[in-house]
Amino acid sequence: MIDHPDILLGRSLAARTLDREVTAAAHSDAKVLLTGESGVGKEVSARFIHQRSARRDGAFVALNCAGVPDSLLESELFGHVRGAFTDAYRDKTGLLEAASGGTVFLDEVGEMSLRMQAMLLRFLETGEIQRVGADRATGRLNVRVICATNRSLPERVAEGAFREDLFYRLNVVHIHVPPLRERREDLPEMVEHFRRYYAQRHGLAMPDFDVDVMSHLLAYRWPGNIRELRNAVERLVVRAQNGRVGCADLPAEIREGASVAEHEAHIVAPLSPTEALADAAAQEILRQMTVGGASFWHVVHDPFLARDLTRETVRRVVGLGLERTRGRYEQLPAVFNLTTRDHRRLMTFLRKHDCLVSGVGHAGPTTVGDEPVALGRSRAS
Repeated sequence: MIDHPDILLGRSLAARTLDREVTAAAHSDAKVLLTGESGVGKEVSARFIHQRSARRDGAFVALNCAGVPDSLLESELFGHVRGAFTDAYRDKTGLLEAASGGTVFLDEVGEMSLRMQAMLLRFLETGEIQRVGADRATGRLNVRVICATNRSLPERVAEGAFREDLFYRLNVVHIHVPPLRERREDLPEMVEHFRRYYAQRHGLAMPDFDVDVMSHLLAYRWPGNIRELRNAVERLVVRAQNGRVGCADLPAEIREGASVAEHEAHIVAPLSPTEALADAAAQEILRQMTVGGASFWHVVHDPFLARDLTRETVRRVVGLGLERTRGRYEQLPAVFNLTTRDHRRLMTFLRKHDCLVSGVGHAGPTTVGDEPVALGRSRAS
């Protein structure tokens, strides 16, 4: 039984790096600043920092600073006393006080007014709170503060919209949460997780997704990131007909967006019949690895040694993989369902059989670490 839709998922380099950074941040009480686009999972990362920390038994309290008017934000954070303002009929505990012994998560902190920024800075420096309408501060609180923003705070500082001293107070541990388009190899695992979760949540049979559906999901850019993917999968599960989901069931923006992305990705010189055959085979092999979970050793290495695959096809598979890793060979194991320990063996195989290709999907030469690699011929070169 899946208890919650939001968990850290993925085996890509970006996902593993994020998991390591979240775990490292959990080992201390240092302030954390999470950055990244809307919908990438900054609150999920904050919850995991809390759950993996010594404060796990304390409260985790979240507040979206952009969703509360400035006139109410002070009361939400610090609380108020009876009679402090109209409708203040009783004392109210603020979120900072409610999270004492635990963690408070302030999302969209970049939207705070300069006045509220000054009040937050004072709390971070002293640990003391003063409720709205109170004539003195209360005792010190023991609460960890994690903040998040989809803004560039250095730019906000340069514009005079964010206090530089507050930025440095918050930016002790900085974790950037990558967008979904930079970790597409994690998408099949995410789709499977959300498919199971929402089928269970709505009491429905888990529908099967046609292969073309997954191809569209992989090609789409996901501007709304994981939040958009989660909502899209829930919609597909709820609206599935006869236990199957086809391309016609996809939202129009995903169908059209995927078609545009595929069209742009294939604006290249015309292929020869041999190249076209290798291209089609490589696309299917990549699908088997990214969607079907097959290993490079089983669908590329062994067939090539048995002479069932041509060198051109292997080069094309490598080129497609490099499109996903921005030309970084050291990240190919995550795309090809290998472990990081397989990297040296993979590179030895590719070099031995002249299957290294020039960089694709990125600016600059293809590299292994910081060293350029020998290049073989490919359609993308």
